[in-house]
Amino acid sequence: MKHFVETQWMGKMQFNALVNGHTIIMDAPERVGGEDHGPIPKPFVLTALTGCTGMDVIALLRKSGRQVRDFNLKVEGEISKQPPIEYTAIHLVYEFNGDENFLEDALAAVTTSQEKICGVSHMLKKILPLTWEVWYNGKQIFSNKEQQMIAA
Repeated sequence: MKHFVETQWMGKMQFNALVNGHTIIMDAPERVGGEDHGPIPKPFVLTALTGCTGMDVIALLRKSGRQVRDFNLKVEGEISKQPPIEYTAIHLVYEFNGDENFLEDALAAVTTSQEKICGVSHMLKKILPLTWEVWYNGKQIFSNKEQQMIAA
């Protein structure tokens, strides 16, 4: 199986990508010749990461019969100061709200996603430090950020 994306230049700095029948618009800010009709391309790497691991977590929670009231992800990509501008580290924050009895299930789902099934995480970890933390009902219940920094 393969994934296929077709991207077309739309003029100035805008490119439209056709992904599984959905159009994704990429553009640059006006200060560099674009019209800001969409995000620049690089953050789509971060978007793919949050989508991949987020879908894993929800699927795992559903499979275990557990539900949370809400679930959000935040991701920060640290970028290099010199060209080529690239991500040098990524940090994910998983935020859950739900029944206290499901805290361990949420943590287990994140761990399984990060250590076993999220392909985007797996690829990125080959090239840069990728850390994460988990919050449940406003309390941090896990972080490997300090461990990663010590190991680096």
